[in-house]
Amino acid sequence: MTKDLTNGSPAKLILGFSLPLLCGYLFQQFYSMADTMIVGRFLGVDSLAAVGSTGSVNFLIIGFCMGLCSGFSIPVSQQFGAGNESAVRRFIANSAWLIAFFSILMAAVTCIFCRNILVLMQTPENILEEAYRYIWIIFLGIPATCLYNILSGFMRALGDSRTPVFFLLMSSFLNIGLDIFCILVLNMGVSGAAWATVISQAVSGICCLFYMLKKFELMKISREEWRPDFHLMGILCGMGIPMGLQYSITAIGSVILQTATNSLGSTAVASVTAGSRVSMFLCCPFDAMGATMATYSGQNIGAGKLDRIGQGMRSCVVMAVVYSTFAFLFSLLAGRSLAGLFVTGEEATVLDNASFYLRINTAFYFPLALVNIVRFTIQGMGFPRFAILAGVFEMAARAITAFALVPVLGFTGSCLGNPVAWVFADFFLIPAYFHVKKTMNKRLGNV
Repeated sequence: MTKDLTNGSPAKLILGFSLPLLCGYLFQQFYSMADTMIVGRFLGVDSLAAVGSTGSVNFLIIGFCMGLCSGFSIPVSQQFGAGNESAVRRFIANSAWLIAFFSILMAAVTCIFCRNILVLMQTPENILEEAYRYIWIIFLGIPATCLYNILSGFMRALGDSRTPVFFLLMSSFLNIGLDIFCILVLNMGVSGAAWATVISQAVSGICCLFYMLKKFELMKISREEWRPDFHLMGILCGMGIPMGLQYSITAIGSVILQTATNSLGSTAVASVTAGSRVSMFLCCPFDAMGATMATYSGQNIGAGKLDRIGQGMRSCVVMAVVYSTFAFLFSLLAGRSLAGLFVTGEEATVLDNASFYLRINTAFYFPLALVNIVRFTIQGMGFPRFAILAGVFEMAARAITAFALVPVLGFTGSCLGNPVAWVFADFFLIPAYFHVKKTMNKRLGNV
């Protein structure tokens, strides 16, 4: 059930490992799009805008949780690469204690303050109540989100990128079925879409847990190994918290940009929502590349094979160039039709704006690919604090766009927020990678 990424052709290993991840991300975005499509087509543009207006604050909180889970899996992959099974089990056990604490704490705090956050973000009054009902339920389900993400992170750290996909497929179809039932049959509105997401994630996480306990020998953790170890918890927090903060700091820029977009009215919010949902779907290969490079670099650092990391990076970059070109051409040809999945043909302004948003974003997909590939490689090598600094660059870029470009350019300024952020992050990450590589060469005695 595990896979060694420290031997064999880097290109073949990366491609083979990333394809199952890509399937998982595609289906994850598929059911996210299904949520949005059902809300937009059956509940209307205002409800679509309500769900979309929560996207940045959702990323702020859920992104921290996902980054935390990803960070906790890095010591697991490093110890697995080093062949230390006892250390793998101890890190898994201590990760479980930590993620239980963080998920419950974050669910409680965010549920209390989410209305205040939406008001501070200048959420349009006509969509405020629906936005609040939706995001409160999503935040209530943080423990379910963390359960799936930490377990799937462990599986990937041990070289298994396929199994999480099967549970994600199950979750996707369950989510869509619950969407239809809760919204169309029970008439629960946007609350139905939120409950569908939370319930499907909980089911997926529970199934992952039972599967791992049955199939993974490394999950047979003794009572002694379950004992909390504050030294190991410190190592885990040193990896997980910076990665979580990287997501959250990046998301602060998204919140600022979303606030500026909210000031343009619900039509602009709906347009960005539709365009970003399509863009997120097209971005899935970059997410898969990033997650693959985190595990690949983690295992190879654990095995002391630094040269293989550079080979893997080059292979990933070639894949990114090819796919970025395809995605841009595809958005030119089919962008408006894809935006039409979320609203009826009568909403011509929303369709035109969403198509324009998509074209601008896909034109900058290669810088986005570099952000994912380089950042996750650095994290896998054991330098998560650089991810925070990259997040600061992204945050600053989105803030500058919100304050300087949106007031002048309007909707066009909102469309430029992400591309500017990706370019800013690359200005930091690329030199940072070479610094990390030089540092690791010294540590391994290669220089």
